[in-house]
Amino acid sequence: MFIPKLYRSEDMNLMKEIIRENSFALLISSVDKIRATHSMMMLNESNPENVYIETHISRANPQAKILKNGDEVLCDFLGAHAYISSSWYDHINVSTWNYEAVQVHGKVELMDHDELYDHLDKLTSKYEKFQQCPMMVKDMGKEFVEKEMKGAFGIKVIPTEIFIKQKLSQNRKEADFHNIISQLEQSDDNARKIAEKMKLIKK
Repeated sequence: MFIPKLYRSEDMNLMKEIIRENSFALLISSVDKIRATHSMMMLNESNPENVYIETHISRANPQAKILKNGDEVLCDFLGAHAYISSSWYDHINVSTWNYEAVQVHGKVELMDHDELYDHLDKLTSKYEKFQQCPMMVKDMGKEFVEKEMKGAFGIKVIPTEIFIKQKLSQNRKEADFHNIISQLEQSDDNARKIAEKMKLIKK
């Protein structure tokens, strides 16, 4: 990911926030050819010094058939994003896009049976706990879950490089910056989130 110095962040807490809030991301590999799969990802923070990503894809997926321990992959997360119209400036310029993104380059470690079970349990709990009648893994019965697990390919991605980008109109003068915020606040949820992020970087 190309990140001009102005938009580069080293904030690991921001990285975690973007991943937690935008966990349906792309798993990209190039072992035989470029392949990409949208998959649910989650951070494993059991050891704060060695945080890594967990995910799983279908065993029927061609990507699952070629990935092995030690292979390099890229996990691509797009955070909040919004269109920025050039009509919001007090001068002629081009329109653009404000956004937050994280890319994690890492090495594959294949999950064993127990790790995959654990992963599915945590992932299900994360999203089911907000449901009116949550259906947790423990409620499904071990036999059923074990049967379904045969179709899942569990992966741990151990980070080797992490890139964090916050493109939030940092290159705009004060008047334009505040007008962009004002315009975004009148738009959709994503745009309003970008507006809030812009306010934070000016504090």
